[in-house]
Amino acid sequence: MKKVTGLGGVFFKCDNPKDMNEWYAKNLGLATTEYGATFEWRQADDPSKKGSTAWCTFPKDTKYFDPSSKPFMINYRVENIVALVDELKKENVTVIDEISEFEYGKFVHVLDPEGNVIELWEPVDDWEPDNT
Repeated sequence: MKKVTGLGGVFFKCDNPKDMNEWYAKNLGLATTEYGATFEWRQADDPSKKGSTAWCTFPKDTKYFDPSSKPFMINYRVENIVALVDELKKENVTVIDEISEFEYGKFVHVLDPEGNVIELWEPVDDWEPDNT
């Protein structure tokens, strides 16, 4: 079974997400919005399939990374999140929450041995946001 298939996103806490997004846009050219930036790409093994990686700033008091006290969280793209979570539970990996499902994919959070929260994401790669 394939597990992690790529990097889904990098999320980090900061004092002022708006200012941080503006700094990265001005100085490093990231096309940021209030949510951060999205890097779109094509899958190497099938260029007809699109993918994306998110870069997001969060306020330093966010609870989204809980129970970790670390200032960052990595999101990994996975295949078959249900089977992977079953396997992780058998290996006594701490699964923080239940799998949640959205129009753009399924998510679950686990802890690594040092208490870092890891977000697992089974994307819907052909999903495109409605910008109307």
